[in-house]
Formats: sequence, structure tokens, C-alpha cells
Amino acid sequence: MLTLYSYPGLFGLPDNNGYGLKVFAFLRLCNLPFRHEHLFDASAAPRGQLPYITDDGETTGDSDTIIAFLTRKYHLSLDAGLTAAQLDTSHLITRMLDNLYWVMSYSRWKDERYWPKFRAALLSQHPRLDEAGLVKAREFNLQRYYFQGIGRYGPGDAFTRGLADLQVLANLLPADGYLHGSKPASIDAGIYGFIANIYFYDIDTPLKQFVAAHQNLVHHCEAIHAQVFP
Repeated sequence: MLTLYSYPGLFGLPDNNGYGLKVFAFLRLCNLPFRHEHLFDASAAPRGQLPYITDDGETTGDSDTIIAFLTRKYHLSLDAGLTAAQLDTSHLITRMLDNLYWVMSYSRWKDERYWPKFRAALLSQHPRLDEAGLVKAREFNLQRYYFQGIGRYGPGDAFTRGLADLQVLANLLPADGYLHGSKPASIDAGIYGFIANIYFYDIDTPLKQFVAAHQNLVHHCEAIHAQVFP
């Protein structure tokens, strides 16, 4: 059976990472049956990254590659009616969400204002974790941020980057419906994966304040949420 491997959930979401929640939402929107397995350690995953899937003995990693693979194999029609221009827009937003990911991660693991709350939430909701393990994970993430570049920013400048990405989404999403019309497409699963991991978090970062202040972002998030958690 198709199995999704991703990070554990947090604050009521089945995955505390935007990429894993993106694939989860895509599978639910397509009504594709799957098992969901949670992992803390991604070292054995393809490229050492989550999420990944196994299906009929085949392993596929990377959220976009997973979606493309499943779409071909199961003839999924979520994006079937999109124009070339809409597909291009979806691609550009997907790449922008890659930038937003780093700011979201920075806000949890690096920013001293929010790291203690994030650490406490992980420890309280996942008893298998311990303080020493989280400290080690934080040190690893801080190294990643430095080499990616976001770690060389102060919090104010880092959030400026993330808020600029959210502003683009606020400009593009309609007041009702989804990005490309009245039905969700795979890009809506991607947007949900990231916005839900901001909006439903009980940590009041500048990112969450921005999302909460824009009704179209909230509406989109809640609309997808209602579909993937009927």
C-alpha cells in the first residue's frame, strides 16, 4: 500500500513540516488511500530529507517529485484543467514557498523569542524526544541556516523576507475559492502545507500575525483544512 513517511505532527496538524503536509493534503484532495508513518530521523530517507513515499516497492522523495509521480501513475486529475500560464504561476509560487520554508524554520529553531515555545511544544507532544536530542537538532539546523544564507540574517531581516512572500500570496489568492478557480489544484495543497503550519501554530510570530490579518489567506487555509480533515 502507498505509504507516506514524514515528520510528526504538532498543534493538531499531521505534519509540522510544510512539505510533508503538502503531500498529505494532496493525497487527501485526490482521495488516494495511503498509510502515514511519522519519523523523527530523516537520515535514511532519500537525500536525507522528508517526506518520501513507498509504493509497490518503489521509493520516491521530494514533495514535487512525489506529486508528479503519483499524478502519472494514478492518472490524477487535480491539475488537468489548468492552462499553461496557470501551471507557470503554480511553479513560481512553489519556488517562492521554498524561500518561505527557511524563514518558517528559522522562526522555530533559531529565533530566541520563539525557540523556547517550539521546544516546549515538541517535548510536551512527543514524549520520545528529549532535551539533549533537540539541542543536537538545533545545532544541526543552525549550521544549515548559515550555509543556506538565512542564518546570516538577524530576525528582523529574516522575517522581512518571509513577509514579502506572504504578501505575494495575499495579493494572488482570491477572497473565495482557490488560486486558480472554484476547485483546488495541487498548488493549493502546497500553499496549505505552509500556511497551515503558520496559522494553526500556537506561537505568535510575525508570520502568524500577517496570516491572521489577511482573511483570504485564512479562508484558503481553512477551506483546504476542511477538505483534508472532513
